Amino acid sequence: MAIEVIKQLEVAKAKVAELESSLEKEIKQKLSSLHSEFGFSDLESFIKALKYAADAPRPGRKPGRPAKAAKVAKVEKAAAAPAAPKAEKAPKAAGKKRGKRARITPELKAQVKAAVEAGKTGAAIAKELGISLPSVQNVKKELGLVKARG
Repeated sequence: MAIEVIKQLEVAKAKVAELESSLEKEIKQKLSSLHSEFGFSDLESFIKALKYAADAPRPGRKPGRPAKAAKVAKVEKAAAAPAAPKAEKAPKAAGKKRGKRARITPELKAQVKAAVEAGKTGAAIAKELGISLPSVQNVKKELGLVKARG
């Protein structure tokens, strides 16, 4: 049984080799006469025309308009200006990863309370302390600094 399978396999391999060689001959023959099918006298002029066609601009979307000078100057000015010191924040993660969870410590709660009593808004407090606005709201609710709705 195994010997028969091996013989069939060898016959199939020989057939594949024969088909590959015939395919190679056929492709070579068609490619050698390709320039005459397109009306070129010799292969070199056909290749030259192909290279020219490859370098031609493609149909489709045109390049966009250049940026306005005012926008470019504004971006350069923003890049050159030193940033004001801000509260220390966790570094932003790349991709879809989330930031590190903020730990609401008693010291942080005291800072929130002092800022509320100083008349700062919730957004300003959140930005200053580097925590989210909902966290500020939760601390204010815990300290009894906000009224319930209704």
